[in-house]
Amino acid sequence: QVQLVESGGDLVQPGGSLKLSCAVSDSTFTLEDHTIAWFRQPPGKEREGVSCINRKDGNTDYKNSAEGRFTISRDITKNTVYLQMNTLKPEDTAVYYCAARDGYICLLGPRTDDMYDYWGQGTQVTVSS
Repeated sequence: QVQLVESGGDLVQPGGSLKLSCAVSDSTFTLEDHTIAWFRQPPGKEREGVSCINRKDGNTDYKNSAEGRFTISRDITKNTVYLQMNTLKPEDTAVYYCAARDGYICLLGPRTDDMYDYWGQGTQVTVSS
């Protein structure tokens, strides 16, 4: 069973930075074969897409809330995807999940989480002074 393991969540002050990691446990489950996305679920709200990196060429996509502040990247040799988050705001507080799908198209719109087949357990990010 493939596992996606997120880490890096923490309590941080507004304006601070965090780097989340999503490590894939199975070396045969490669980032070149799977598109990886980050979703988040704020308290009391639905899960929403944040950013995505596609399997085909590593092209990235971001929701407006993340554009210009967050950067998604991948290290194929480590089978790990990262989400660098800068200039964090209280509204970024959420449980952050990474997810994977076999398709090569990034999907981040409403209810697209159903299109992802594999999910991590989530990591808590809290932005507060």
